[in-house]
Amino acid sequence: MAALDLPTAAPATSGAPDTRMTGPMRLVLAVLLLAQFMLAVDFSILNVALPAIGQGLGFTLGGLQWIATAFALAAAGFTLLFGRVADLVGRRRVFLGGMALLGISSLAGGLATGPGLLMAARVAQGLATAAVTPAALSLLTSSFPEGPLRARALGLNGALMSAGFTTGAILGGVLTDLLSWRWAFLVNVPVALAVLLVAPAVLKESRPAVRPRLDVPGAITVTGGLLALVHGLTTEPWALLVGAALLIAFPFVERRAASPLVPVRILTRRTVVGGNLAGLVAFVTETSLVFLLTLYLQDVLGFSPLAAGLSFGVLGAGTVLGGVGAARFIARFGARTALVAGGLLQAAATLALYGLGDDRGSLWLLLAATFAGGVGNMLAIVGFMVTATSGIPDHEQGTATGLATMTQQIGITMGTPIMSAVVVTAPVLLDGIGLAVLVNAAIVLAGVLASAVFLRRS
Repeated sequence: MAALDLPTAAPATSGAPDTRMTGPMRLVLAVLLLAQFMLAVDFSILNVALPAIGQGLGFTLGGLQWIATAFALAAAGFTLLFGRVADLVGRRRVFLGGMALLGISSLAGGLATGPGLLMAARVAQGLATAAVTPAALSLLTSSFPEGPLRARALGLNGALMSAGFTTGAILGGVLTDLLSWRWAFLVNVPVALAVLLVAPAVLKESRPAVRPRLDVPGAITVTGGLLALVHGLTTEPWALLVGAALLIAFPFVERRAASPLVPVRILTRRTVVGGNLAGLVAFVTETSLVFLLTLYLQDVLGFSPLAAGLSFGVLGAGTVLGGVGAARFIARFGARTALVAGGLLQAAATLALYGLGDDRGSLWLLLAATFAGGVGNMLAIVGFMVTATSGIPDHEQGTATGLATMTQQIGITMGTPIMSAVVVTAPVLLDGIGLAVLVNAAIVLAGVLASAVFLRRS
C-alpha cells in the first residue's frame, strides 16, 4: 500500500499556528504512540518477573542483573548511531526494521530454554529499542510542524511512555502470577505485528536525496563511549573512565569528519545542550525514585510485588495528566518555563516523601506526592523534548531525537545505581531511603537552576 501524503498543517486564516490535527496526522500519531507505549512497557515488564525467570532457566543471583544490564547496554549504546542511520537510510525503514527485530526477539525470549538464548533476546530487544525510539520520535517531530501541534504530539508521546512504564510494572506482576514469566516477552509479539501491518500505509518515508557516507570513526567513538559508560554505571566502575575519555574525544573526532555523525553545530546549540541536560536530570531522578519507593513499599511496609506495582498507578495518572496538559502550558508560557516549573513541582513532591514513616498510615502521603511529582516530571520531560528538537531542520531530526533518546536511556540507567549507593550508607533501610530522597530532590533542584541559567532568554 502507498504511504499517505501527510500535510503538515491546514492553513490558518488568522496567521496564527493551527492547532488542529488532520486525519492522517491522527493515524501517524496513533501508530507511533502505540510503538512507544510498547517499548516503555517492555522496559519495566521484566522487573517483577526476574525471580521467576531465574528459577525457570537456572540463572545465578549475580546473573539476573545481566538480564536488565544487557538490555540497557544495547539500548543506550546504539541509540545515537541508529538515530543518524535513520536520517541517512530512511526513518520509516529503520522504524519498521526495529519493530520486526523487537517482535522476533520477544518471541525468542518467550520460548527460551536456557540463559544463553534469553540473554541474546534481551540484547536484541535493546538494539530494537535503540532503532525504534529515535526513528519514531524523528518521524513524529518531522510530521508535526514546530509549535503547538508538535508540543501536543510530544506531550501525548511522553504521557503514553510514562503510562507504559507503570503499566509494565503492573502487567509483569499479573502475567507472572496468573500465567508465566514467558508472557512478559510474548505479549510484545501481537503488538509488533499489528504495527508492522499498519505502519507502511500510514508513515511517509523521509531520507535525503543524496546519501552521505556514515561517519565510522564518530560511530565507533560515541558507541564505545556509551557502552563503557553504561557498563561502568551498572557493573564495573573502572569503565566510567574509558567511557568519559571516549565521549570527551567525540566532538574533536566530529570536527574532522566530512559527514559527522552529530554535526558540531548541533552540539553547540544552547537549546540542544540545555534541553538534554534537563532531560537527563528528569529521567535520573524519577526512575530512581520509583526504585526507592519499590524498596519502601515491599521491604518497609511489606507489600507484595503486585500490590507495589498497583500503587504506582497514581504516579502513572499524574504523568498522563502532565503530558496531556503540557502542550497548553508550553503554548502559553514556553518550554523553558515548563522545564523550570515542572522541575520545581517534582522537587517539592520528592522532598515531601522524606516524611514517610514505617507504617501504612504514610501511604496517603506517598500517593499524593507521587501524583504531584508525576505531573511535574512529565511537564519537564515534554519541555525537554520540545527544547531539544526545536530549530533543527527536518533532515537532522533523527540526530536530534537520537541525542534526546540517548539522554533518556542514560538517565534511566544512571538513576538506580546512584540511589542504591546512597541507600546502603545508612544502617537502617528507612533512613537510607530518606537520605536518598533528599539527594534526589537536591539533584532536581540543581537541574532546575542549571536549566534556568543555561536557557535564559537573550
